[in-house]
Amino acid sequence: MARWRLNLLIVILLGALVFLQYRLWFESGGILDMLKMKTTLARQTDENDKLKKRNEELLFQIQRLQNSKDASESRARNELGMIKKGETFYQIVK
Repeated sequence: MARWRLNLLIVILLGALVFLQYRLWFESGGILDMLKMKTTLARQTDENDKLKKRNEELLFQIQRLQNSKDASESRARNELGMIKKGETFYQIVK
């Protein structure tokens, strides 16, 4: 009889262990969710770093355009095709 109770206790404890392990690994908030979140966090951190670098470059360009007349004039000529008064514009068509 004692051996039967011991076997029953072992089966119950193993069942509880399997149940808790299942919850730990596979349910919401478990280890698999944590690993997915770590991957997502790493990807988002990389994207944020790229966007921060881009923002810094744009801020530098804005400051350069605000503080330098030559920079704004160069941008107007190259990107907008503007010319000064009294200048003649020649367009070469190939």
